[in-house]
Amino acid sequence: MTHIRPLVFFPPFLLCAAAVGLQLVNPTAFAAAVAAAHGWACDAWGWLVSLSALGMVVLCGAIAASSFGRTILGGPAAERLLTPWQLFSVVLTTNIAAGILFWCAFEPLSYLKSPPSGITSFSPEAARFAISTVLLHWTFTPYAIASVVGLMFAFAYYNAGAAFSLASPLAPLIGGRRAAAVAPLVDVLCLYALVAALAAALAGGSLILAGGIQHVLDIDGPPTRLLTGLVIAAVMAASVVAAASGVTRGIRWVANVNTLLLIGLLGLILLLGPTQFILDFAVEGLGLFLGDYFPKVLRTDALAGAAGTARWPRDWTQMMFSAFFAWAPIMGVFLGRIARGYSVRAFLGFNVLLPALFTGTWMAVICGAIVHMELFEHANLAALLDAGDPTRVLFAFLGRLPLASLLIPTLLVTAFLSFVTTADGITDTMANISSVGISPDGGEAGTAVKIAWGGLIAVFCWIMTGLEGIRALSNLGGLPALFLCLVIAAAAVKVMAAPPHADPPPPRSPSP
Repeated sequence: MTHIRPLVFFPPFLLCAAAVGLQLVNPTAFAAAVAAAHGWACDAWGWLVSLSALGMVVLCGAIAASSFGRTILGGPAAERLLTPWQLFSVVLTTNIAAGILFWCAFEPLSYLKSPPSGITSFSPEAARFAISTVLLHWTFTPYAIASVVGLMFAFAYYNAGAAFSLASPLAPLIGGRRAAAVAPLVDVLCLYALVAALAAALAGGSLILAGGIQHVLDIDGPPTRLLTGLVIAAVMAASVVAAASGVTRGIRWVANVNTLLLIGLLGLILLLGPTQFILDFAVEGLGLFLGDYFPKVLRTDALAGAAGTARWPRDWTQMMFSAFFAWAPIMGVFLGRIARGYSVRAFLGFNVLLPALFTGTWMAVICGAIVHMELFEHANLAALLDAGDPTRVLFAFLGRLPLASLLIPTLLVTAFLSFVTTADGITDTMANISSVGISPDGGEAGTAVKIAWGGLIAVFCWIMTGLEGIRALSNLGGLPALFLCLVIAAAAVKVMAAPPHADPPPPRSPSP
């Protein structure tokens, strides 16, 4: 039987509720406080975000090549919760598939129109920069960040008998007793970070859905606050219903359907677009991405101030990586929980390699089609770039393709399922982190706890809808989570150096 952990549930819940209240009472003061915190986080810690993102990729490769890679999560007799296809579909649709829907058109068009200093707008150089950068942001790096946390949680939970807490992966580094002592503080920190990160992701999803509804109904202008609020409410209601059914029931079905729709939509865009150009450009982009990976992932534009130009990575690469770090702790718990019965090496394959190949293909296809429209067809889609309504370019892009009347409704259904799946997995995990009595053999958080988190996230998302709000939330959620991820990475290095061989002991309960 499960019950709530008061010291874990109430502090982040009340803190986020207070932020919502401040925004409602004094929106100006709230916006100023968020903007100031966002600017400080970017300027002070951007270098560490870039360096840590690279470190996570290197660490995943080292773990896969080590003897630790042969370890079975849960022991040799552990029974799998999901089949390989189910695991792939759930990982793909709960991690960053929602992000590729929101950014797939807006991001490459932004790079074409406003590339970093030294690159001419709408030039071949800007197009090459666009495809290599979207591949940087949406392939191995984001998945590696969440996978290190997920792997260490799975190992601690299933193989070391640790409690269902984000402090458990720290035990190899600081000891089991110390990890148990700091568990409430660590879980509070991660729940706060995840509220910000999930609100940012759902804000993007609500804009896609609301903008698509207005496009289908031929209504001009950005989505209204009322329509956006109704969309957010529908997504969160569906996600809470799915979460209430358990981690391997509702979410598994939604993820399977969602993955098939994503594959079908990608195939249609490739066939209906300039297929030959897309394939040629994707291959060239892959070479650029691999050749420029280290300079691009570590780019900070430290000399931009001397040249009087903006620090480009602050609003793009570092913002993206900050969002992935904010996702990593709670998403890692979810990914680790569903990985029982798989080897460490298989875990990394399903959580890094396979989804990165899919999202990289997705972004390369969309980027290639957009570049062709702008540079060869002179579609001028970039004129529609609007921070207040970032999804205008997405529907304008789809509207130029054959069978747009099929593509746009399919995208809307896919987007709805993507955001439901993401919110489902996260809401379930947040509720479980807030509860006592969760174990590998069973136990789910109460429905009331899931409804409470889902409702708070929905309201938080609604007040921060908009591109600048999404960027601010991503950075603010990512900074505290970054430091926890680094400590977990250090614990992973220690385990990799001396992998265990004993059967897993029985799990312990977390402290309240």
